[in-house]
Order: sequence, then C-alpha cells, then structure tokens
Amino acid sequence: MFQLKTPLQTLRRFNWNLLFTLFAFGFIFTACDDDDDVTPELENEEEEITTVKLTFVDDSGTNPNVVVFWKDLDGDGGNPPVIDPITIVDGTTYTLSVEFLNENETPVEDVTEEVEDEDDEHQVFFTGAAVGSLISVDYDDSDDDGNPIGLDNDVSILQTGGPSVFTVILRHEPDKNATGVAQGDITNAGGETDVEVDFNLTVQ
Repeated sequence: MFQLKTPLQTLRRFNWNLLFTLFAFGFIFTACDDDDDVTPELENEEEEITTVKLTFVDDSGTNPNVVVFWKDLDGDGGNPPVIDPITIVDGTTYTLSVEFLNENETPVEDVTEEVEDEDDEHQVFFTGAAVGSLISVDYDDSDDDGNPIGLDNDVSILQTGGPSVFTVILRHEPDKNATGVAQGDITNAGGETDVEVDFNLTVQ
C-alpha cells in the first residue's frame, strides 16, 4: 500500500543527502588545496662550462702573453676536449687569469661573472705534477671575507722542464676556512666540482 511520507521523514532524508553532498565537495576541495600547497622545489642548476681560458701575462713585459684554452663543446661522452699546451719562460713571473665560458650559448655566456658574483661560494684550485715542481701559484684576489677566489693569481717559475700536468679545478661551495684551503690545498675543501681540466705545461 502506498504511504505518504511525513514532512519530517522527507526533511530527514533531504538532510542526509545534503550532508553527503557537502562532505564529498569538501573532500574534493581539500584535495585540491593539498595539491596547491605542494610547490615543487627549484634546483639551482649548475652552469654549463664548455671552455676554460688561461692567460699568462709576463710581469716584465718582455715576453708575449700566453693564452690557452680547454674546450669541450659537446660535453661528456662526445668528442675529446681540445686542449692547448702551455709553454712559459724560465726566469719570469706571470700574472695568471682564469675565465670560464659557455660557448654553447649565443652570445657566449661568461660564467666567470657568476663566479665573481658568488665569490664566497667558489674557489679555483691548481694541482697536478707541475705545481710545486715547475711552478708555484699564489692567489691574488679575495672575496668579502678575505678568502681566496683564484681568478687572478701570481705564478713563479721554479725550474725548467715538462711537459707536466697542470690541473685547474673550479669548486662550488668549498669550506674556505678548512685547513689548507686558503693556501690552495683542495684536500679539505669539500663542496662540488663545477669543472676540472688538465693542461700540459712546459717551462723552457
């Protein structure tokens, strides 16, 4: 037999339906809000360095500047890098400047500018068999804390010989206060290597 529902019964059913609908919408909005709150972290990507340029300037002005390049335009796994040999003259002191470039950009990107802007987070190290045997390298620049950067340096000749390996390393976020780091010892520097390149150096 067909029964008419009382107004109270109809209201109760309506309230349950209404509550269910509101709960469903609330769940959806909450899920959307949670998604909005999750912001992907932006990584500080390392700059691409395709080229390292070294310029040796004879302090006496007697000998011409020696400008050499290390270039690896197609990156790891491609063709081997093109590396100029270094030949400097005995009995001379040099000023050595180091530049880092990205030649895959147009115009060429001078990564050295970023190193200068973030000089407290970068340091260039000079290692390899040539250092301490054929030449010595002393820093001639510093950041705001008085710690070395390594873009400008003084090079003294110790003896003739070579070719011998001269390694240039750009380290990102080294501990500049660690033992020996301010003197160019990379052992305790930590941080991450942005680029590491080997040249063959001869003193004649």
